[in-house]
Amino acid sequence: MPPRLLERLVSIWALLGGVILLVITVVTTLNVGANLVGRLSDALGGGHIEGLPGYEDFVRLVISCAALMFFPYCQMRRGHVAVTIFTDKMPLPVRRVIARIWPACIALLAVFLGYWMIEGMLETRADRAATAILGWTIWPFYIPGLISLALWAVVAAQQAVSEPQEI
Repeated sequence: MPPRLLERLVSIWALLGGVILLVITVVTTLNVGANLVGRLSDALGGGHIEGLPGYEDFVRLVISCAALMFFPYCQMRRGHVAVTIFTDKMPLPVRRVIARIWPACIALLAVFLGYWMIEGMLETRADRAATAILGWTIWPFYIPGLISLALWAVVAAQQAVSEPQEI
């Protein structure tokens, strides 16, 4: 995949993850507000008002989508945690080898996690698992995570074969 296209795709994917987090924030604010109004109504002797029904179901499913959507962008920007206490003392050729091998290991990790996520999605689909309150089918919420892991693997693999960055 051309690097520019991959960078654009990964950036848009991360922005979509940010939009999802914004929606979660708005829904959480509404839920907290509804709970406060309910408590105030109870205290004043009025009817009981509860928070948003299915709030926990919604947040659990949607956060599972958004959480992985930032991994490819972080990898592309090399924003992952790097422990340089030991590598700073190594000779430059050794650091270059590590800089090339590490993204390949990350790509393999993303593929490994993707495999197991597919297994989990298929099992969840076979079980016809649904959320307790909203009754939403759970397995489709695995798809954004699978896309995220695939993008993460592609970015890391591209970094593994490109000119290594100094570590």
